[in-house]
Amino acid sequence: MGSVWENLVVDAADPARLARWWAEALGYQIVNELPDEVEIRRTPETLPGLVFVPVPEGKETKNRLHIDLRPADQEAEVERLVNMGARHVDVGQMPDEGWTVLADPEGNEFCVLAQRS
Repeated sequence: MGSVWENLVVDAADPARLARWWAEALGYQIVNELPDEVEIRRTPETLPGLVFVPVPEGKETKNRLHIDLRPADQEAEVERLVNMGARHVDVGQMPDEGWTVLADPEGNEFCVLAQRS
């Protein structure tokens, strides 16, 4: 018997703010908001979700797990996300690898991939 992927949990200094940022970035909606966790999903019934929980410490090193986004237009999506507060980061990637590494407002790295050929 297998398991169902329910959520990816993200530690955050400000879970509500970061959840709202990711909801806007992904076109998701908040499906649950409590003082100690905020969950977003594409729709209330669609799994998996992202759950943002508070932690007292800040992010210190590169994430060992990250999200890859594949938009229809990589350049436009990178520009949109940067305008929303993401920033370019260098995690040792090579130029022209087909993806751009960004960090969300709390420093969590994610990749914006090129279109599939």
